[in-house]
Amino acid sequence: MSKIGTVSTHPVVLNDDRNLYIIKIGGNVIDNSENLHAFIKDFTALPGFKILVHGGGKVATQLSETLGIEAKLVDGRRITDIETLRVVTMVYGGLINKNIVAQLQRFGTNAIGLTGADGDFIRTKKRPIKDIDYGFVGDINEKSIDPKNISNLMEAGFTPVFCALTHDGEGQLLNTNADTIASALAVALAKLYNTTLIYCFEKKGVLKDINDEDSLIREINPHHYDELKSQKVIHSGMLPKMDNAFKAISCGVKAVIIGHSDDLGKLKHNKPFGTLLSKS
Repeated sequence: MSKIGTVSTHPVVLNDDRNLYIIKIGGNVIDNSENLHAFIKDFTALPGFKILVHGGGKVATQLSETLGIEAKLVDGRRITDIETLRVVTMVYGGLINKNIVAQLQRFGTNAIGLTGADGDFIRTKKRPIKDIDYGFVGDINEKSIDPKNISNLMEAGFTPVFCALTHDGEGQLLNTNADTIASALAVALAKLYNTTLIYCFEKKGVLKDINDEDSLIREINPHHYDELKSQKVIHSGMLPKMDNAFKAISCGVKAVIIGHSDDLGKLKHNKPFGTLLSKS
């Protein structure tokens, strides 16, 4: 492992037909048609098996406002009452998911749009009420994902596109964090594939200075992560994403990359991009 701030000498792409990329995209891709178009082309060009995971919170909030439904957030987390659940089901499972699938088909990726309820692929439990009642929100556990059936789907030639909806096995859909879904999929499927988890967001990667895109930290291992947290370089909203990432690595995921969707195409040419998180 090279030191923080140096260029990675460890390419992520292997010439191995058991490679799997699990890529989570956010609003910077979903909300911009040009960005989505470019991302879809780069995603399609990646070799090996692929899974795409998406949310769509901004669009859901806009539709809620149009319908006169107040969007309720606590520390950035959406309170999902029954009316909000209806909205996110329409937006995540319908509008956004099917638009992405159609764009993937356009460029030759035989995608299939899914919620966790489809195929019983992701079964979660409704979050218990403690200090806050988050409503119809699903929490993932170690038994939530069925890796074999997802593998069967990919081996049959389909590319799964999961939205941020799961189910409880009792007929109830549940709103579930897309970052967490991506991490859980990576952990479950790492038993069957050489799995790389990629979080695409609006920055080039993890930055030493949030206002300076040239301050990219190329690589972080667990020891470096502890240092960066103590120095307050990494804080607030990045902490859950990073914690999920290192948990995934400790559970067998080969590597996690955090970077901008514009740079995804570099992987096809075995070039590093963003911030690489790894075990050592």
